[in-house]
Amino acid sequence: MRAGYYVVRYRRYPGFGLSPILVLVIINFLVFIATMVFGELVYLLGLQPVGFLSRPWTILTSMFVHAGLWHIFANMLTLYFFGSYLARLVGNGKFLLVYFGGGILGGILFVLLAFPFSVAVGASGAVFALAGALVVMRPRLPVVVFPIPIPIPLWVAVIGGFLLLSFLPLVAWQAHLGGLVFGLIAGYIFRRRERYFVFRL
Repeated sequence: MRAGYYVVRYRRYPGFGLSPILVLVIINFLVFIATMVFGELVYLLGLQPVGFLSRPWTILTSMFVHAGLWHIFANMLTLYFFGSYLARLVGNGKFLLVYFGGGILGGILFVLLAFPFSVAVGASGAVFALAGALVVMRPRLPVVVFPIPIPIPLWVAVIGGFLLLSFLPLVAWQAHLGGLVFGLIAGYIFRRRERYFVFRL
């Protein structure tokens, strides 16, 4: 008779130095403070479809600009929790690939689908990419979403949050969609490559 089980290998990193997640959070808050002092930076660094060809760098810089304290707080909190979990699963390099890849694809969809003179700012597309990857890799992970008092499966929280935010005014749903799609694809690839150890008796 044979019996078996599997163990997932998690990647571990030294406990010293700044993690990529902390670096991203610090940069976001520094840029946020700068935009509070110099308001014109929002338009210089924000992503605008009509001005993208003349300012292509904004597809990256717009990911570090936020339109208010609640905006940056929500994105950075989600980045910390989702990013920390994903980085433990796949490593810092792949985490950064998902983060920036999702943010860039979200920016591309915004340029293609949004009103030409609108301006997109925020890390939401990148954060949705992290969420999308985890939805595929750990769909039943229990999470608590305010104001729901009980844990719900991650996939319900992420898909529900995406649909809810898509109906709010002044929300770049195109960026959210691009990030989510990128994350789902990346999560599928990562899940297939996860290493399993099977012990047979």
